[in-house]
Order: sequence, then structure tokens, then C-alpha cells
Amino acid sequence: MSETPSTSFSMVRRISSEGQLPSPRQLGITQPVVAKRISFYKSGDPQFGGVRVVLNPRSFKTFDALLDNLSGKVPLPFGVRNISTPRGRHSITRLEELEDGQSYLCSHGRKVQPVDLDKARRRPRPWLSSRALSTHVQRGPAPAAPGMLRAPRRLVVFRNGDPKTRRAIVLNRRVTQSFEVFLQYLTQVMQRPVTKLYATDGRKVPSLQAVILSSGAVVAAGREPFKPGNYDIQKYLLPARLPGISRRVYPKGNARSESRKSGNWKVSIITSDLPNAGTSSQIYIILYGQHRSSAAIYLYGTDGARFQDGHEDTFTITVGDIGMLFKIRVGHTNSGLSPSWHCKEIKLWDLNAGRQFHIPVQRWLARDQEDGEVCREFPVFNKGWPILPVTVYEVHVATGELWNAGTVANVYIAVYGEKGDTGSRQLFRSKSTLNFLRGQVDSFLLEAVHLGNLYKIVIAHDGLGPGNGWFLDDVVIKDPTTNREYTFFCHRWLDQGEDDGKIVRELYARNNSILSARQKLEVIRKETWAAESWKFRKGNTLQFYNRLTGGFVRLHPDSTVDAVGEKTDKYGLFDVIFNKGNVCIFQSHELRHLSLALDNGFVTGMASGGASTEMRVLSQPNRCALLESARVPGHLVIFDRHGKITNESSAGYADLSKEFVVFVKGVLLNSAVVLLGTSLCQALCLQPDGSCTGVGKPSEKSYWRVHKISSRICMFESVKNARMFLRIKDGRCDGAGIGDSDCHFKIKKNLRNACISLESVKSPGLFVGLRSDGKAKPVVYTENGSVFFYPQVIKFGRENPSGMSVTPSQEEEKILESRNQQEMPSEPEARGAPSPSTALIGDSVVKTPPANAGDAGDTSSTPELGRSLEEEMTTHCSILAWRVSWTEDPGQTTVHRFAKSWTLLSTHT
Repeated sequence: MSETPSTSFSMVRRISSEGQLPSPRQLGITQPVVAKRISFYKSGDPQFGGVRVVLNPRSFKTFDALLDNLSGKVPLPFGVRNISTPRGRHSITRLEELEDGQSYLCSHGRKVQPVDLDKARRRPRPWLSSRALSTHVQRGPAPAAPGMLRAPRRLVVFRNGDPKTRRAIVLNRRVTQSFEVFLQYLTQVMQRPVTKLYATDGRKVPSLQAVILSSGAVVAAGREPFKPGNYDIQKYLLPARLPGISRRVYPKGNARSESRKSGNWKVSIITSDLPNAGTSSQIYIILYGQHRSSAAIYLYGTDGARFQDGHEDTFTITVGDIGMLFKIRVGHTNSGLSPSWHCKEIKLWDLNAGRQFHIPVQRWLARDQEDGEVCREFPVFNKGWPILPVTVYEVHVATGELWNAGTVANVYIAVYGEKGDTGSRQLFRSKSTLNFLRGQVDSFLLEAVHLGNLYKIVIAHDGLGPGNGWFLDDVVIKDPTTNREYTFFCHRWLDQGEDDGKIVRELYARNNSILSARQKLEVIRKETWAAESWKFRKGNTLQFYNRLTGGFVRLHPDSTVDAVGEKTDKYGLFDVIFNKGNVCIFQSHELRHLSLALDNGFVTGMASGGASTEMRVLSQPNRCALLESARVPGHLVIFDRHGKITNESSAGYADLSKEFVVFVKGVLLNSAVVLLGTSLCQALCLQPDGSCTGVGKPSEKSYWRVHKISSRICMFESVKNARMFLRIKDGRCDGAGIGDSDCHFKIKKNLRNACISLESVKSPGLFVGLRSDGKAKPVVYTENGSVFFYPQVIKFGRENPSGMSVTPSQEEEKILESRNQQEMPSEPEARGAPSPSTALIGDSVVKTPPANAGDAGDTSSTPELGRSLEEEMTTHCSILAWRVSWTEDPGQTTVHRFAKSWTLLSTHT
């Protein structure tokens, strides 16, 4: 017998003294298991202290098991999906690639941001740990209690005895599960142990309910007692001290530093004796002088309640050299159980100069009284100085037209003029039921001592509430004293997730309304051209629709032009044969020797290439276009209401039309990649959770591939997420379709603005629409624009080959068949022998056409054969020196060519 080498492993077993084999457990002990000790860090976060993992065959059997384990330890939005080397250059895909003692970065995507590992390796203190608070605190719903937090709100936390150290936090359900959880959260935020809380006036805050009902600021302390200080919350609680606010009243004034000269003042405030006139809020006062203004000075004490009915409270304050006093601002934080306050009068004594001022107030500072303001300004009378009037400014705030442009956050504004500023004021009471909705203009009244000529505003929101981002178009302020209007143009997002991420904007005034309107128009025109310029690429075929005449522009063989053509008129098609910026030449698609031209102010047909044929396209805010002569600026293509060529001097302005809706031929061809625009800079986008929104950016994430089912019926597949189709099903509109009949949409075109609407074939009457926040939903067709989508071609498709009529059922079968082929077993015995209706080509099983498939004219019963199948047949039919090619020969249909290939293949078989 010959010996053959063994392919199995041999093992020498040790026998015990009793002649028995050791047990498997004993053998496992004697066999060492190699373990790797590896550190994992968070991509782009040097504050994350890292996770140490011991890796051996028993702990993690697969690489995916390691990823799942790290997802629970490394805080990433979508879990750990990628592991790479520290510099992010190489991705790790197998357990064997991980080396003992090394460090690696974890991320949720392919993009990795390197971190300083030396800094990350320094173990952070407990309050700096990035680990979620829930890992230290037992989860569970907190018992409901009066004053429990129902909506997020901001809170300023001061360090005990050090008012300069403060943190602004957001109270939400996660950090307010219990008072102990909240103290642990403050320990992390303040970077020191926090065991007790005090109000800014020294009263102890004993519970979570007391925190929620507080004035909006607390003092965090350890075991030490409360230390008094100037805990100024006006600067940090609200956007009251918005970025960019200056304390100078007069830009050209000679202000002196407070450290060089200080002023001592005595302030006496009398609360009215009306019922419930006292307040639980904290009162503050600001003094405005000739040189500058003071900071917000809070008037509080520890010797009992202040500002109660009929009481007079007196304080001594110290401010810098503000110069001659001309106004004051007094207000409160609107906090506590009874925040409303009615002030009777205020008395001021300048202890340095010996001057005394008396200010009669007699006003409510309350949300539920008078105009709802909790802050008021009063002029101060100085002998020999003119007294400034109290003015009620009209503030008109326009929210943009973009989807999800509105906000539910609290909006604040500070107005600046030659004579001071208004301070931060909340805009909360307008004529509208709901404020700051998409496309809405809200009007507010703002009372202040007259500011003189206005020059800027600072506007912001507090970032609280769901969907708090805001697209601000502009702000118009009317001064009734001088009857002047000031326009502050913005047209930008105040959103932490959009634009530059800022929620505060500093805007400067344009007191010329004409210049402001012109600036706004130019910005919108640039945005429109950016969205519409793709139509004028070289090689596109266009149609120009005129709204006034209701017809299309035509160029006849005799060089005459009109605007009364039908959509199918062959003389109404024009090819873009030249494009440079927004200058184009439009050549007749039917008459290649003629192009549109402007000659002496009238449109006609002329030989291509002349200077008269060069047209400048001027985009309009309504997505229409003007066609202007590039040689003679100001000469436009104009038609009268009868569709005849004319110029502006020939008829009345109302009877002329120079705007055209531009259509591109072949937008929704099969396999085309398109962008479904919802506004000038937004598009329909598929979200990671399968939902659809109309606020996506014009990027690859918003691309859709067109699957043409039949005439005017299409499906839309996400390019970024293959096999996810737009659909309407069970009262929802999302992108979780699988290519069935729920994903079929009938295309409804709108001639008025070159948009389309998508109507469900399975649920007639329901269209893909958008809510005001941009979320997609099924809606009934309306003219409000929620069902309008503006297609933009990223990649043109192709017409279905002649002789291949595709029905919805066949398209579904095609998609399901392609999926089944990918899931088909590779073993020959799993496939079995080909049936009479199938043929074996190489390693693939494909359907054979019926017997009458050889008749090119009979396509009713012929199944669709895709382009990929034809390419595969080309490869396997090469042994017969027969190559199936894709031609555009209209005399021979694709089905006929396939029939020839099948005949030869079966003959060979």
C-alpha cells in the first residue's frame, strides 16, 4: 500500500498516569489563546478618552460582531461602521488586520477625521467624559410632578463666587429625569463637583421643580456656602446681548473706561398698590448716557422679598462714566410663579454730580397685560437738553419661500440707531395666528425711546423646539416719527445645520427702498439662473412657451416667427448650438440653416453664426426667461397677445409678453438621472430612514433614476440608495418602494411654469406633495405649489428601443427577475436542467421567446429583453461568428434581432 500525504492536522495527546486521555477542558487550558489589546478612538473627537478592547477568538468571532460591540461604546450617530488607521488612510475589514497594542479610529462613514492620539490618551476627568450620562444613571421614567419640564428651555449656570464662569445649557427630558441626574450633568458641564444649587439672590434651590420654575439662572456650588456676586443673566439667558452689540451709544462719542472713572447712583423703585402688582421675577435696569450705556444691573438682595405691592425698594449701584443720562431701560426676567409687575415710578440720584431724576412709569411689564412687553424704555429730562420722544416702531419680518423655512423658536431683535439701541426684544405678538411661517410676513410693534437714524439690527433665535431653523428673507422697520422705512436684507438661513451654521445675523440698513428691492431681485435672479442654466447647455433641444398667447414659438421656412404653435409642431423645436455663459444661439431643429435672431428690434430667422443670432438669456424669479439681443442690449423678443412679433412701442404694455417658459425635450427618458427640484435651491431627497423630504440639497443624495414604464408613467429610483423607489402606499409617501405598482406615477406637466406633478397610478387623485416643513406626503392636487417639482437632468436617458412596448406588469417582472437572478444558487444541481421555455447560456438561465417571436411585427406577446441580456448573448454567440449589436436601424426591431440570435444558438446546441 502506498502512503499518501495526509491533509489533516496531527495532534500528540498527553496521557495521564491512569492511562486516560485528559479531558477536553484540560486540553483547552494547556493551549494558549493569543489575545490582542487594542484601543479605539472616535473620529474627529480628541475629547473622547478611547475604548480598550481585548480581542480574542472567544470574544469576537466575526468583524461585524466587533463593530456591533463598539457601537454601544463609541457615541456615533449611526453606530460604528468603519475602522481605520489613526490617520484614516487605510480601512480595516478583517479581525486579522488588527495589531496588538495599536490604536484605531471609529467612524460611521467612509470619511474619517484624524485626531491627536496623545491628547486623546490623556484620561479626561469624570466631568469631561464623552460617555453618555445614561451609562452611570439607571434608566427609567421619572415620576410626574408639578412643574415638570414639558418643552426645552435655556438655563444659565454660574460658578459659585465666580460670576465670570458660566455655562448656558438646555433643559430637556434627558437631563431632568431626576434632581440627582441633573446634578451629575452639571458636574460634567461645570468641570467640578456640583452638590447644591442656589438662586442668584442666595436662596437654595432644593428640587428639580424649583430649577424649572427658577428665574432662568442658578449658581452651582459644591459643599461650600453661597457666595454673593453680580450674577448677570441678561447677557446670557436670552440673546439679549447678541453678538456684535456695542455698549457705545454714539459711535463718535468720547467714552471713558469704567476702570478710570466710576459713577455711584442711588435707585429707588416704587411698585404700584394695584392687586397682584408685585412680581416674582428679577428686575434689572440699564442706564444710557451721552458716552455709553451701562450693563444690565440686577436689583436683588437677600433680606426678604422685593418689589411687592405698594413697596419702595432702594439700591445703590456703581457704573462707569456714562456721561449725561438721557434714557433708562427697566425690565424683568419673566420668571417665577407670578412674574407680572406694575411699576409706579422710578427715582435716580447721581451721587457724584448731585443730580436727581424722577420718572413716572405707571405701566405694566407683563406678558398678559397691555402690549405684552416685559421691558420698557423711558426718556430722562435734563435741563438744556432736548427730551427724546417714545416711538412705536413697526417691524415687518418676512420669512423665505423655501420649504421648512419657518421656525417655532423664539425670535429676538436688537435695533441700533444714532441715539442708542433697543436692547434685545422678543418678537412674539403679531397680527398672525402663528408667527414665522413659510412665505409669511409678520408685523410687530416695538416701543423704544427714539433712536434717530437706524443703521443696523441684530436678529437671532434661541434654537429651541423641533425644526427651529429659520430662513429669513428681510426685515423692514418703519419709523412713524420721521415716516422713513429701513430695509435690512438677509435672504439666509439662521440654522445650525444650514449655511454657515449661525443663528444670529447682523444686518445693515438700506434706507433707499428702490436699491433694496434691486439688490433682492439680483440675488434671486442669480439663484434662478443657477437652477435653470442646465436647460441651455449645448446640444439640448428646447421649446419656448408664451403664457400670454398660450402657444409655442415657431420659426417657419420663410423666416417668419410667431408664438401660437402647438406643442407637437415640428417648427417649434430649437437646438442650442452655442453656449457661453448665458449667451446662446437657438437653431431650428427642423430648418438647420435658420436660427432665431433679433434684427432692428424684431425677431426673425437668420443664418446661424451671425451676431444677430446671439441671444442673452435673462432668468426671472418666476423661472421664466427673457431673450435679449447680445449685440444690442435692451432689445428683447416680444410678442403681442395674438402671437405676432412686435416691440414695446407698438402696443400697450399689458398686451405685450416677453417672458417664456422653457421646456427641454427628453427630460424623463428611460435611465435618465434627474433632480426633482422643490425650490430654487432645494430638491426631493431620500432620507436614511426611508422617508422623503423636499429640503434636500442639490447633490448626489437627491438624484433619482427614471424607469419609464410606458408613455407618461415612470418610476423613480434613488441613485444613492439603489433599489429604493419613490412610492405612495397606505397613506404615506416615502422612498421605501421595491419597484411594484405602488411606485408607478403618472407625469402631469404644467405649461405655466415647466414643472411636473407625480400622480399615483395605483391611487388616482393622490399626488406626491410636501408639508410646510418639507416632509413628503400624499395630497390632492392643488395650485399652491406643494405638488410642483422642477426636473433637472443630470444625465440624459434614452428612448425605449422600437418594437419594445413596456407595460407596468412587465417592468415589475423585470425588476423582480433581476433580483431573483442575484439570489439564484450557483450549484448546477440547484438550477436543474433547462425547461423548454428556457435556454442555458454560459452559467446563466434566461427565458426564451415564444415561437412567434421571430415575427418582428408581433410584439404584443413578446417579453421584454433588456440591454444586459443582449450583451450577455453577444458574448456567448461569438462561437458562431455572430455578433448581436445595438443599432438604431428602424427597419429591424430589437425583438427580431434577438430572434435570430436565439435561432442560431439553438441550432448550435
